[in-house]
Amino acid sequence: MQPLQQNAGYDRAITVFSPDGRLFQVEYAREAVKRGTTSLGIKSKEGVVLVVDKRTTSRLVEAKSIEKIFQIDNYIGAATSGLVADARALIERARIESQINRITYNEPILVSGLAKKICDMKQLYTQNGGVRPFGSALIIGGVNGDSVRLFETDPSGALIEYKATAIGSGVQAAMAVFEENYDEECTLEEAIELGLDALYEATNGATTENSVEIAVIEVATQAYRKLSDEEVAKYVEALIERNAEEEEEEEVEEDSEEVSEEAEEVDEEEDEEATENEDESDEEAEDAPDEEE
Repeated sequence: MQPLQQNAGYDRAITVFSPDGRLFQVEYAREAVKRGTTSLGIKSKEGVVLVVDKRTTSRLVEAKSIEKIFQIDNYIGAATSGLVADARALIERARIESQINRITYNEPILVSGLAKKICDMKQLYTQNGGVRPFGSALIIGGVNGDSVRLFETDPSGALIEYKATAIGSGVQAAMAVFEENYDEECTLEEAIELGLDALYEATNGATTENSVEIAVIEVATQAYRKLSDEEVAKYVEALIERNAEEEEEEEVEEDSEEVSEEAEEVDEEEDEEATENEDESDEEAEDAPDEEE
């Protein structure tokens, strides 16, 4: 007989808790998100910036056919990571909820209200048998008047508001950049540059104009806008130049440190030789009177 696995049976259905209170199917859905490409969201005083990495697995794939950023309403957008098919279903649901609110109450839905409705749907799929959780996470950003909002939704249905956040495979590297460099008073241009810097770190420098997609929702226009290929290319070129200059500065600093270390070693050797010569001359001076006697 084969020995029973420690978690055997507890990951067979979404409605079964393990003895330590875990839902393994939800954790597996989170793993699907972690295996996805990196998506970022940044708040600024002028609006929201969404940046995604949409690298292709083959040069034969049309890059424009890969969608990771979606428009939900005139003033709301979302970036996704994880299973694209699941994300598409969630985006469709978000668009419907936005239109229902507009028809029912004759006013646009709040960004926070829309994020909660999507999370309610996600949570419902963790509590019923015969279904599985959505293997996708969303970063939902938008503006309501002068208010700028940015939310991250988890496959479990959890909802957290962020100033800057990331999902996908490069989340740790991107969040480290945000923790170090984020400024609440940044402009939209600065937010785009910060998002590209974080994506550059998350992809280990494999960022090109064909692998990046950027969208902004501005407070001034109250409108969602996806940047054109020419605009993205301009930002990516500036990113590569900026990182090349930083690498050159680091190399110069390393070279200067090596030179200073070598100079210190030479000085130490010269000091040692000088002390040895002094010791030898002292010994000769001590021996000289003995010879005369």
